[in-house]
Amino acid sequence: MLLSEFDYKLPEELIAQRPSEKRENSKMMVLKRASGEILHKHFYDIVNLLDNDCVLILNNTKVMPARLYGYKDTGAKIEVFLLKEKDDHKWEVLIRPSKRVRPGTKIKISEELTAEVLMPLPDDGKWIVKMIYEGDIFKILHKVGNIPLPPYIERKMADEDLKKLDFERYQTVYAKDEGSVAAPTAGLHFTKEILKKLEEKGVQIGYVTLNVGIGTFRPVKCDNILDHHMDSEVFEIPEETARMINLAKAEGKKIVAVGTTTVRTLETAAILYGKELKACKAASELFIYPPYEFKIIDSLITNFHLPKSTLLMLVSALAGKDFIFKAYEEAITNKYRFYSYGDCMFID
Repeated sequence: MLLSEFDYKLPEELIAQRPSEKRENSKMMVLKRASGEILHKHFYDIVNLLDNDCVLILNNTKVMPARLYGYKDTGAKIEVFLLKEKDDHKWEVLIRPSKRVRPGTKIKISEELTAEVLMPLPDDGKWIVKMIYEGDIFKILHKVGNIPLPPYIERKMADEDLKKLDFERYQTVYAKDEGSVAAPTAGLHFTKEILKKLEEKGVQIGYVTLNVGIGTFRPVKCDNILDHHMDSEVFEIPEETARMINLAKAEGKKIVAVGTTTVRTLETAAILYGKELKACKAASELFIYPPYEFKIIDSLITNFHLPKSTLLMLVSALAGKDFIFKAYEEAITNKYRFYSYGDCMFID
C-alpha cells in the first residue's frame, strides 16, 4: 500500500491555530458506517449519541512542558526537547541545533536547571542528557518549560497570553500523570460537565494511560507504508478498566475509544495478552492500517488528521479509506477546523 494513497490537499486556513472558545462547542462530524450517512453536529451532542450500552475509554496521560530553551556558555541559543525520562536524572531528548553541541556541552536553562549533554543516540538524532537540578523536576519544568505544540501551530515567544492558553487547553480535563510530549487531542473536547452527564445516562467511563511520544509529529517517509516502523510508547491498563471492558464485551456493549492512542493501547494489549484484557504495563509499536481486524474497540472519537499520517491510516482501517476521504472532503467544504486544536468526528 502506497503512502500517496493517503494524501489530500488542505487549505492552510483550516489548520486550527487556537482552540475553540469552549471545548464542547467544536464541530463534530458523525460517520455512520452501517448506512454510509454523514451528520454534522457539535461535540456537546455526544451526550445524545451515547447511552448505557456504551463504555467510553479515555487516555488520561498529561502533557509535560517538554520544550526548553537555554544557552551555551558561548551565548548560543539551544533548544532541548524532552522525550523520555530514563534514570538518575538522565533524559532522552532532541537538541536543536544539534551541530552546536557535543558530549560535555552544558546548556543553562535557568538558575535552577542545566542540561549536560552526555551522548548521541543512533535513533533519528536523539541524545542522552543529564538534567542538573535540585528538588522536583516537574515543578521546575512548569516554571521554565513550554508546552510542546505541534509544528503546524504557530506561536511567537513573546505572546504570553497564548502561552497561558496553551498550558490550559492543550491538556484534557482528566489528565493525570505527566509523561507525554503531545496531547491525546480527541479528549480536548470533553468537559467535566459532559463526562458527568454521560455517567448520569449510564455510560461507563474507564481510563488507560499511553504516554504520547515524538512519533506523533513525525511523518511517514517510505513510499510503501509497510516499511514504516512506529516509535515505542509506554502504556498502562489498570485492573478496573480491564474488568470493565471484559464485562462490557461479554454483555455485547459498545466500546467507544477516545483518540487513536486509546485505540492503540487496547488493540496492543489484545494482541499481547488476548481479547480477555488484563491489567498490564507494556509498550506499543502497533501500526494500524487497512485492512485491520479490530479486537476491542467498536467506535472512535477522533480529530481530523494530517495527510499521509499513521493516524489517518488508522481511521481508514476502522471506517474504510473511501468513506474517510469522502468525509474529509465534506469537512473541507464545510470549513471544519483541522488537527490538534480542531474539530472532531465520531466514527460509529
